[in-house]
Amino acid sequence: MRIKRENSAGLVIDIQGKLFPHMDHKEALLKKCTTLIEGLKVLDVPLVITEQYPKGLGATVDEIAALVTQDSHIEKIAFSCCDEPAVLKTDPMQNRKTIIICGIEAHVCVLQTVVDLISAGYTAVVVEDCISSRNANDKGVAVERMRAEGAVITTCESILFELARVAGTDEFKSISRLVK
Repeated sequence: MRIKRENSAGLVIDIQGKLFPHMDHKEALLKKCTTLIEGLKVLDVPLVITEQYPKGLGATVDEIAALVTQDSHIEKIAFSCCDEPAVLKTDPMQNRKTIIICGIEAHVCVLQTVVDLISAGYTAVVVEDCISSRNANDKGVAVERMRAEGAVITTCESILFELARVAGTDEFKSISRLVK
């Protein structure tokens, strides 16, 4: 199945200040997530950003928050984004059936969201190098489960070029610069 930007939205799950510092390979994760978000913006793919209990876990990290508008942030207390009605009611989630996912933690909020999206009829695209957990084993088991549940597993560079589709355009050149 080809992933097309016209039918896609990005979902950035809980990349927050008090949780993020404890993630496995956090520097690489932050670089990949910012690349993905910038690339999705170049390709006009709309974004939704969630924050899990921000009073306790803090706001979205500055590097991510600087890339998106504040009105795209949705606070939640449920682990699955699908259990927060405001998420599914956003324009991107109402009008797009392919959801490109990055965030933390892979084995909790990301996993539960992916399972629920698939159950609700969405195509869940998990950007593997844009998710993490506090330890690699939890992430690895979560990725295996998401794949078994029917998620598409990809990488940041792969999804951006798949959405771009052709070389030689200004979008392609922007994406090429981002992934270098």
